[in-house]
Amino acid sequence: MDGEFYSNTRKVMPFASAKAEAAPSVPIDSARGDALDDGSPNNGNRIEIGPTDLAWQEWHAAGLQAPDLQAMRAYRLDRIVKALHERDWGGVLLFDPLNIRYASDSTSMQLWNTHNPFRACLVTADGHLVVWDYKNSPFLCDFNPLVKEVRSGASMFYFANGDRTQQAANGFAQQVVELMGEHAGGNMRLGVDKIMLDGFYALRDAGFDVMRGEEAMEKARSVKSIDEQLAMKCASWSCEQSVFEMQAAVQPGMTEDEIWSVLHAGNIKRGGEWIETRLLASGPRTNPWFQECGPRKLQNNEILAFDTDLVGIYGFCIDISRTWWIGDQAPRADMIEAYKHAVEHMRTNEQMVKPGTTMKELSFGGHQLDPKYVARQYSCRFHGVGLCDEWPCIPYKEEFQEGANDYELEPGMCLCVEALVGEEGGDFCIKLEDQLIVTETGFENITQFPYDARLLGEA
Repeated sequence: MDGEFYSNTRKVMPFASAKAEAAPSVPIDSARGDALDDGSPNNGNRIEIGPTDLAWQEWHAAGLQAPDLQAMRAYRLDRIVKALHERDWGGVLLFDPLNIRYASDSTSMQLWNTHNPFRACLVTADGHLVVWDYKNSPFLCDFNPLVKEVRSGASMFYFANGDRTQQAANGFAQQVVELMGEHAGGNMRLGVDKIMLDGFYALRDAGFDVMRGEEAMEKARSVKSIDEQLAMKCASWSCEQSVFEMQAAVQPGMTEDEIWSVLHAGNIKRGGEWIETRLLASGPRTNPWFQECGPRKLQNNEILAFDTDLVGIYGFCIDISRTWWIGDQAPRADMIEAYKHAVEHMRTNEQMVKPGTTMKELSFGGHQLDPKYVARQYSCRFHGVGLCDEWPCIPYKEEFQEGANDYELEPGMCLCVEALVGEEGGDFCIKLEDQLIVTETGFENITQFPYDARLLGEA
């Protein structure tokens, strides 16, 4: 199937939706014509979500190149089909909203869907792409001609069906039987990522050999095309503009929640989507890390630390962390020491990132934390990133498991490099994180937000 869906010639495919074209609308970007730089329609009434005029203005000012979204979608479908052929599966059935986004580039109530799985997506070995959507919203995939069918009936959770949930699951499974018979040539090896228990029973009873689809999708998603990398860079720039807005707003007396809300507002007004966590803390709440933001008021001369965990424009996760000193006095010497140690940890460890480096080497090589900081070290040294935190998760040597990730880095993989530095029983932690793209010869750090000069002892 190599090249069937994805081509470097970037052949332009017609938009399938007549709804958006027929509806009168003010253009998203008044400086553009009928189409935006990413190939999507310059139409504020369009179905697919995406960057706003503010984002486009900032990208143009920064000289950023937009992705070709149709080429990106074709590349992703090709990656999935290749994974099916490598495993000799007839298809893969997806329920994870982010896997559905990867396969179809469509969204529908993403957070609600994470705990009420009403959507599903089937990709068969011949590249046939089917989406089951909310029964009153079959139009949400109209913009993507790679989606060949839209159906309904994938809601196999109790809220939707009550005591007839198993019957609903059986009906869904029969739809999958029909599709696999038409497009998989009788191959009943079906990858599934995440499914409700009644759905699993129904597929098994229908004769499917249910395979571990999550592994296949994580590996398919792990290598990003040039267009995905461009989309990530655009999303990263927009995230950082939102972080600058949050930094400008911060002052003692604000609650952690008030500060965090600025980042949310900046993300949404640029066309971003949501933030996965509430990891912003101040003062002593930074140690231990992972306390989520709340009503505490930031005091003068305190640490403020955060982890964006932000799902931004085009659905790309921008996962960066910064720690700021807020106040009119100089930070303590132990804070400066810890901050410098965190920067050294990241800057040294990112130098290991290049094609051919084993994931085991990422766990054991590079910079080692001072023993006094090991008890508070982060849950991983590196992790993959794309539409969210993705495979691989590279642990510290203390948590390393032989055989879990016996793989090498490849060009196009994207990683976040982490540092959490603080002492057990201390009153602060330093949290830093940057986002990297593995290139043909090494890596590119796409995070440009500066470090705190005062915590570096430089101001």
